[in-house]
Amino acid sequence: MSTPPAIPTTQDAPLLTVLTDEGLRLFFPLAALYAALWPFLWVFAHSFDLPLARDVPPTLWHPHEMLVGAYGAALIGFITTAVPEWTDTRRPQKSILLPLACLWGLGRCVGILGFDAVGALGAAGDIGWIAGLLLYVARVSWQRRSWDLLGMLLWLSVLLAAEATTRVGFLTGNLDRATHGIAATSFAFLGFLSFALARITVPVTNRILDPTEATSPYRPHPGRQNLAAGLILLALAGDIAGLSVEARGYLVLAAGAAFMDRAGEAFIGRQFFRAEILCLFFAAALAGAGLLMVGAARLGAPLTETSGWHIALMGGLGMSILAVLSIAGLFHTGRDFPFLWPAKAAFVLLMAATVLRVLPDFGLNLPGGLHTLSTLAWSAAFLVWLYGYWPILSDARSIGGHAC
Repeated sequence: MSTPPAIPTTQDAPLLTVLTDEGLRLFFPLAALYAALWPFLWVFAHSFDLPLARDVPPTLWHPHEMLVGAYGAALIGFITTAVPEWTDTRRPQKSILLPLACLWGLGRCVGILGFDAVGALGAAGDIGWIAGLLLYVARVSWQRRSWDLLGMLLWLSVLLAAEATTRVGFLTGNLDRATHGIAATSFAFLGFLSFALARITVPVTNRILDPTEATSPYRPHPGRQNLAAGLILLALAGDIAGLSVEARGYLVLAAGAAFMDRAGEAFIGRQFFRAEILCLFFAAALAGAGLLMVGAARLGAPLTETSGWHIALMGGLGMSILAVLSIAGLFHTGRDFPFLWPAKAAFVLLMAATVLRVLPDFGLNLPGGLHTLSTLAWSAAFLVWLYGYWPILSDARSIGGHAC
């Protein structure tokens, strides 16, 4: 009698099947790798230059690749994971995730070395994945007849328009247009930060206060839920309208104050000192502090906008990316709080990287050359996170419908 064939189990699933089971499994590691690799190459291998950049200055490629490249991969993973969970719809798998990964990767093949001679290919890749995400969210929203995703659709539309503006500036040599496009991209990602904090902070806080989830002791005022996002939109509109520098400074100050108000929600007693709360607190607080610095600089304070943007985007957005990677990475693989130690170490390293990045702007010289220590700490933060989370994200035994 012949032996019956073995019944395949999830433990036998190939790696590609595991990574395309859910958006975060594929794109969170890509985000961490690119966030660690690009600045390291820029500072150490290329000495703040890019070998193939001819028409576009490396100083413009740098923010573009950190925002659209590293943060962009995290955004793809977040949206393709969160949207099906929030709407109770089928999760995107290979047929959607792999094309998005290819489009994103096409943009990175151009951006990693600043290869602006084939900039049209990079533009097609980055505009393609943003448009693909927009169409995916719009389709789900239409199918479910839901208004809950309108905020996400709005910020994806802003991001698409901002990236198109940036790429047109790159391709035509209009560096002013490209600079405005990158500024709009920064506002778009800060809008996503506010959107994500509004959706994540409440359940995480309640889970910390009551791990049984039998009660919901934390209920923020509903009128404050979208305050930061709305004021970010006003600040962006002021930039687009070409208001005076003082008026735009006040608008950015208001947006920064809204993020600081969001940070205040973390004061929940002694549980404030839990890493799961602190990471969300610092995401909002650093974004707010950075925007306040930008606004103050526009009003004539002896500060630089560059420092403010680095605190907001490198500190606030970077911390929020690590927070989302760490929270979703646990719950979507069947695990629970507390955070793994690599996540906690990554938060500390990212804070150190942010501080070390802005200290030279205040006249404090650091050993090892400009931004050397900051870059090492930044790259280490994402590599340490990847070291801790890759084993669980790539584990075939953890697939099969876990949710936050």
